[in-house]
Amino acid sequence: MKIKQIILVASLLFGGYPLPSVYAQSSAEIPSENIVPNPGFEDYSGTPIGWFYKGQHFTNLMKFWSSPTGASPDAFGPEIRVPAHWADKGFGQQKPHSGESMIGLTLYGCDNGKPHCREYVQIQLAEPLVLGQKYYFEFWTSRLPRSLEINNLGVYFTKESISIKTDVLLSHQPKIYAQKIVEAPNKNWTRVAGFFTATTEDDYLLIGNFFEDKNTKVIGIDRPDALPYAYYYIDDVLLRKEEPYLNVPIKEDDIRKVPLAVGSKFQLKNIYFDTDKFELLPQSFLEMKNLLNIMHEHPKMIIEVIGHTDSIGRHNYNLYLSRKRAKAVVRYLNANGISKARTRYKGIGDAEPLDSNDTDEGRQRNRRVEVLILKM
Repeated sequence: MKIKQIILVASLLFGGYPLPSVYAQSSAEIPSENIVPNPGFEDYSGTPIGWFYKGQHFTNLMKFWSSPTGASPDAFGPEIRVPAHWADKGFGQQKPHSGESMIGLTLYGCDNGKPHCREYVQIQLAEPLVLGQKYYFEFWTSRLPRSLEINNLGVYFTKESISIKTDVLLSHQPKIYAQKIVEAPNKNWTRVAGFFTATTEDDYLLIGNFFEDKNTKVIGIDRPDALPYAYYYIDDVLLRKEEPYLNVPIKEDDIRKVPLAVGSKFQLKNIYFDTDKFELLPQSFLEMKNLLNIMHEHPKMIIEVIGHTDSIGRHNYNLYLSRKRAKAVVRYLNANGISKARTRYKGIGDAEPLDSNDTDEGRQRNRRVEVLILKM
């Protein structure tokens, strides 16, 4: 990284800790586990075939990421076609910071009446924030050359996901944000970064501008074709723990405390799927790692994973969905070193409820994934 860029990175910090000179290295050189899934926006849930006009379009396309409002973040990649009238404004001409994909957000322009003047992206972390744990966060950003220059690009953490149908401004206090104008001239990429200590066990991360236009610094661009709004590309999002690493207390219902014996059965407590979907969501990975460790510690163990649903929907569909969810758990294990010979799976739909299907709480208990030990 050039010295000029290092100085710019330091000027974008907000938080209780300055960025030391050691962070002149690239993020790829900083050793730690990133707890942001799909951090470079390289993985898709669907086929990218066009542009986005609703937040749901972005949510349907980008794996694990979503638009928390009705505004429509943009994805850029090798198979995404930018409409000609947007391409003429320069959209999509920027190369990603790394890989082949990136996203773009409109972050300023409400006072000028621009539709979708505030766009955000949201993701569930691979594990919740740990109270008292120090973290380092960063993302890389580059400005659309014809757009305004602003500050306030930042990150906000929350316990619950945000889902609003309109394209509203989300007025929250971000943990880290750029206090100074983010220039990123000549299609360069620069970093918004900082440290913070977790004060709540948040599960979700949002990126955007959480301030009104009147509270955002802005610089106009001295060119006749300047746009009346601010648009920035985002890539390579990183969130990692800093030493000292705090121990997380093991709860009483943790699967690592379950007595293991042939014929015994236990429930995976923290397995998450979207409604009517069977792909494991990011925060399932913590529970899956615990199951993976159990399997590694007991190399002769053979298990059967059993999927269950509530009674909503057709019986045959529930059988299908429960089987696919059980299979997703087994596929994770197989992909992480557990032989297929040690895993089985089946779905039994709504045939074995734990509770009444007449209440939301009962149905939630009935939607579950269990592990049966076949051999030790």
